[in-house]
Amino acid sequence: MEWITQPEAWIALATLTVLEIVLGIDNIIFISIIVARLPEEQRSKGRVIGLGLAMMTRIALLLSITWVMGLTGNLFTILSHNVSGRDLVLIGGGLFLLAKSTQEIHQSLEGAEEETKKGGSRGNFAFTMLQIAVIDIVFSLDSVITAVGLAKNVAVMIIAIIISIGIMMLAAKSIGDFVEEHPTIKMLALSFLILVGVTLLAEGAGFSIPRGYLYFAMAFSLSVEMLNIRLRKKAAKPVHLHPTMNIDGDSA
Repeated sequence: MEWITQPEAWIALATLTVLEIVLGIDNIIFISIIVARLPEEQRSKGRVIGLGLAMMTRIALLLSITWVMGLTGNLFTILSHNVSGRDLVLIGGGLFLLAKSTQEIHQSLEGAEEETKKGGSRGNFAFTMLQIAVIDIVFSLDSVITAVGLAKNVAVMIIAIIISIGIMMLAAKSIGDFVEEHPTIKMLALSFLILVGVTLLAEGAGFSIPRGYLYFAMAFSLSVEMLNIRLRKKAAKPVHLHPTMNIDGDSA
């Protein structure tokens, strides 16, 4: 517990907490969209368990730092590119995100009609948690490697993860409800996940894509969509005419 008296450790804790939240945004979006397939009474439980799985995955990976860092070692070479365990996880996660996001977009556009025709039911809770657990591994891997690069004390890293997941748990319901209430935001979020999936595939193939560009594109697109939502709400407000004015604005 010597780190408590070290200013550098507190700076590292604050930095890591913010980074964990930023790196966890795509995770929250994914969980919110997947959980929306569950019956309404199970959604809050699904969000909490999903983020709890994310926290346990990150802590487990942190406690296996030697193994995690070993994932960056070369396994084999393809076309002069050294393929590591991390690359394989990123490629697998990227393919999973692409497939799942495409499926969710299809469900959003045509799924309601198809479910009615087939007599389908809402998402299965256990299967939903399994999907979240799989993608948590992918999202957690980069997060843990970043944490190891920024802080040397495992306790600091674990505390940062717990704080960040706690904050995300508080925000998850609001984010999930907002995404579900606005179909255009949901479509935008799914498009972001496709973009994240492509980024993971590119990184797994050895191409370096700065995450700053990705998050800037997300923030810019979201800002434009928020303006569109405000514009639509303003246009939808009924026009109240003065009792002494007719519809053309002339005095009665």
